[in-house]
Amino acid sequence: MDQIGIVIPTYNERENIGALVQDLLTISRDLHVLVVDDNSPDGTGAVADEIAAGSSRVRVIHRHGKGGRGSACIEGFQRFLAEGEVDTIMEMDADFSHAPSDVPAILTARDKADVVIGSRYVTRSKIVGWSIKRRIFSRLANFFAGAILGVPINDYTNGFRCYTRDCLQALDMQAIRSTGYIVLTEIAYQIHRRGFTFHEVPTLFVNRQRGASNVSFKEIRNAFSSVLRLKLESMRHRERSGAPQVARARQKKAR
Repeated sequence: MDQIGIVIPTYNERENIGALVQDLLTISRDLHVLVVDDNSPDGTGAVADEIAAGSSRVRVIHRHGKGGRGSACIEGFQRFLAEGEVDTIMEMDADFSHAPSDVPAILTARDKADVVIGSRYVTRSKIVGWSIKRRIFSRLANFFAGAILGVPINDYTNGFRCYTRDCLQALDMQAIRSTGYIVLTEIAYQIHRRGFTFHEVPTLFVNRQRGASNVSFKEIRNAFSSVLRLKLESMRHRERSGAPQVARARQKKAR
């Protein structure tokens, strides 16, 4: 079986990180966890260090200050790519909104596409604990992104994803300018323009039960303007280069 790396960005997740990592390590002996902590005031980084001290399959990156989920995941991706030990790289949140029990289904779907998304918006998906206002806002944000960017996915902003190594190596991470959850949209758009493929599987999304949410409505509102920026930048690039947006087609590998 391929070696699998999971990037978990954390900020004030002391109550969750231990149980989450324990659940993940039971899924497969080929699974490795990389916690990327943004100097959590609640001591999440120290808890993660204790976990890592007891398992060779767990490592921790300590960052200075709160850099945000998007840049934390990118740093985790870069670490896994540089080390060259894993073939598949995942990302997921630390607050149990992404169920560890859904990880096997995402991994099983790897033969279907370059990127597999645990989606909140496909048949048999379920969202628990969201207000009507947040459901409507999320739906509108994803509809808007789809209408403007045209990536063939339903869920642009759920960070429960699995990538092939080739896919992430082709990603120009230095060009990513967004912050927060809009980084997920920018990554998906860039990957789509490079000709890679997507597949979505249903997932159970549970609004966090412990700790405080790290997502603000201001951040979500900013996603709308960022989507427009991505599209405009893409159009300007196309005009300057005269080149098609899709740089290459995916070449399937035998598994």
